[in-house]
This record gives sequence, C-alpha cells and structure tokens, in this order.
Amino acid sequence: MSADVNIAVIYYSSTGTVHQLAEAVGAGAATAGATVRLLRVAELAPDEAVASSRPWATHAAATAHVPLATPDDVHWADGVIFGSPTRFGNVASQLKQFLDTLGGLWVRGMLADKIYSGFTSTSQLHGGQESTLLALYNSVYHFGGIVVPPGFTDAVKFDDGNPYGTSHVVGNQGDIPVDATARAAGLYQGRRVATVTAQLKAGRRNLPGAIA
Repeated sequence: MSADVNIAVIYYSSTGTVHQLAEAVGAGAATAGATVRLLRVAELAPDEAVASSRPWATHAAATAHVPLATPDDVHWADGVIFGSPTRFGNVASQLKQFLDTLGGLWVRGMLADKIYSGFTSTSQLHGGQESTLLALYNSVYHFGGIVVPPGFTDAVKFDDGNPYGTSHVVGNQGDIPVDATARAAGLYQGRRVATVTAQLKAGRRNLPGAIA
C-alpha cells in the first residue's frame, strides 16, 4: 500500500452468519496491508430472549471475546465496513443504535470524508439484501462519507450477484452455511475498500500544502 490505512469492520450478528462474513471482510482488508479492527455492536435483546434460542445463545457465548465497537473506533478508522442482517428490509436495531451514538462525531464533522461500505444476510433469496444496504448507506450520506461498494469490479461479484455489498442467504432455519462464494466476495470487498482507502489517503497527502 502507498498509505497505511486503518479499517474498522463493525457488525451485528445474532447466530453467526454476519460474523463469518465480517471475518472474511476483515481478512481481505488485512491482505491489502490495512490495520483491521473486527468489532461487534452491543446486543439490545434481553438475556432471556437470547437464551431462548440455542443458536443465538451459542453464538453470543462464542463471540463474547470480540471487542465492542465504540465511536472512538470510527474516529480511528480511515474506512469503516458495517455488517448487519436484514430486519424487514432494513438495518438491525442493534447496529442502528450504534450508528445513533455517532452524533457527537458527526456534529464535529469527524465522520466526513471517510470510506464506508456494507454487507448483509437474509433468510430468503431477495429477502431485502439490497434494501438493507441502501438503508445503511443513507446514514453514510448524512455523514458526508464516501461509499465504496464492490460493484461488479471482480469476477467473484458475478458469482454472488450483489454489487451493493457482500451478502448471503441463510435459509429459513439458518441451515445454509456461509459458502466459498460468500467468503470470496467478503475477502474481495475488504481488499477493495482497503485499497481505495489507501489511494484516497495517499492522494490527500500529495495535495499541495498537505501535512502528512
């Protein structure tokens, strides 16, 4: 990379699918030379609700070691990649609540001019993947951020078919595991975001009068 970059991968996952995608996205950014923070957002559901679902409770216990995201992580990052399962075609409330904590950074203009991207999962094919990512990007527009989607810029995107961001269909009972196509798409998205972020950061350093 021509410029060292910091990438925060911030996600919510109830049963593990988005977590696995986040790991792939983070690994892709790391292969491009970025310093990566893999971070989960806080669970809002009551403990008894989580405990009532074995997959939910199992995943919560297995990922308890993953650090919780804070606004400071967003401030630190040159690029942020958000992940959320679909909730009625929209972002999960847990990730939305985290976005709502960024008001202090936003009002000071500290969310602007960063790179942002997103990834998601649904139970059904066409179950709101695109609308969830577009809803996520609405917040980025308010930030004054720069959206970098994967687009159809690599052969893997013609396999996973979603230019808005990496996505995976898990099935009604979550019985479709994250496959090689989704992992490859996540790796590519992380690498692309890190590469574009590095190019942007290097370009800013080369501007007349810029302070490195």
